[in-house]
Amino acid sequence: MATHPVDAQGNGRPDARAQLSGLIFAVILIDGEGMIAEANHAAEDLLGTSASRLIGTSLTDRIGPLDPRVEARLLASDEALVARDLVIRVGDLDVRINLTASPLGGFPGWRVVTLSQIGHDEAAGTVGGEALLGAPAVLAHEIKNPLAAIRGAAQLAARKLPHADKKLARMITDEVDRIARLIDRMQQLGSTRTGPVQPCNPHEAIRAAIATMRAAGTDRGDIEIREEFDPSLPPVLANRDALEQVLINLISNARDAALGQGGGGEIIVQTRFVSGLAFSAIRNGRAVPLPIEITISDNGPGIDPALQGHVFEPFVSSKPSGQGLGLSLVRKLVRDMNGNVSHDRDARAGLTHFRLHLPQAQDVA
Repeated sequence: MATHPVDAQGNGRPDARAQLSGLIFAVILIDGEGMIAEANHAAEDLLGTSASRLIGTSLTDRIGPLDPRVEARLLASDEALVARDLVIRVGDLDVRINLTASPLGGFPGWRVVTLSQIGHDEAAGTVGGEALLGAPAVLAHEIKNPLAAIRGAAQLAARKLPHADKKLARMITDEVDRIARLIDRMQQLGSTRTGPVQPCNPHEAIRAAIATMRAAGTDRGDIEIREEFDPSLPPVLANRDALEQVLINLISNARDAALGQGGGGEIIVQTRFVSGLAFSAIRNGRAVPLPIEITISDNGPGIDPALQGHVFEPFVSSKPSGQGLGLSLVRKLVRDMNGNVSHDRDARAGLTHFRLHLPQAQDVA
């Protein structure tokens, strides 16, 4: 029977290999020639290749081409390196990462390289996520009570004002109501409560979200929504209501982006099973595969490059009247379901993709 190493108190504890396997970011060991000697599970997920295929190959070949300055430092085996917001090529996708390289004392030329996907970090709350989620909740609490008093005062004033001036009081109450709706969304964003997850059909959730969007009058029929579903897709483990809300937000955003194409606006909703290529989440101390992929694509102009690294942060929006909370809420709800959300741009096809990766129902105990 296999046994765990024992600490000074006699308690079993994970060894170094188990610790590396459980890390949510990629860890790669390279030798003095820049060749991969070891890779953890997260590295396999990020690079879409098994460790046995990675070992013995050049790291720069796997993630290049890199910025020449970064590559030169990476090849200098005696130097430490910290590089943020790099773009690497994984298969057909551009992936944004943070990279570190740490020399190993006593082993000349050997280094430990970490690759941390920026979108994944945000979903996991490791880039200030908790602080960003907490701030709206605190602000909402401080604003909501005086807001109710302002509305009540405006209603009382409306009873005493001449008819010609009543519209000013109505404007105050309308604006207060608008701010109150914003506050409600901020409180939802800051909530730490997680709804129950259970097996559900992702295609039913997608079609319900599209129907809700159309019933609300937000779809004027001038955007084509094309479904590319994998009919053999197994059930996903998710909260059905939360999943529908996520899909409504993403499809609505895709519609707004595609409207700029005039009569040629198009949204593509695709589902597929991507075992071995999807992200993993850490749940109950172990990695959980996220093989169910839902992709919402649009042929709009894409996200402003200045905002690409911040689209899931609160109060960041490219829309003139946007509140910047929709994608923050998406990230929170997906994270609550142990999933991941990311985005990328396929410039050649002229498409922006938002991808959900969620656990398969029968894979999670």
